[in-house]
Amino acid sequence: MIQRRAFTLIEAIIAILILGVAMPSMLTALATAHRNRVTPIKTSQARWLAMERLEDVIADRASPERGWSYLVPGNYPVETTLPNAPGFARSTAIFETGPDLVTPGEGYMKIAVTVSWVDELDTPLAVTLTTVLTERPE
Repeated sequence: MIQRRAFTLIEAIIAILILGVAMPSMLTALATAHRNRVTPIKTSQARWLAMERLEDVIADRASPERGWSYLVPGNYPVETTLPNAPGFARSTAIFETGPDLVTPGEGYMKIAVTVSWVDELDTPLAVTLTTVLTERPE
């Protein structure tokens, strides 16, 4: 007589219980991994958008038509929506300072560009890039 070995009802119930306990945590881990994969991509895109604005400001400073006097906050308004980057907002802060780069003064311009967005969990995130320009004699 040949004996056949198969799952018993108890073994099947235990397997279902183990899967039932493990599945929610596995699904949570997958969702977290997906979110953590998306965040660096958006952060990189935000850095690129901030650098793009900094390059615009630097080009305006070097332009004979615009120059140092053009670097005022009114010429770089807040962008609540960016045409090629939906979901991102960009703002530019410009402060004229002295040589210590802290106190008000003349000759140095601190430019800070902040790009902000909201992630999948509705958490506001932002990237800020800063540079300093000097007023060189014409």
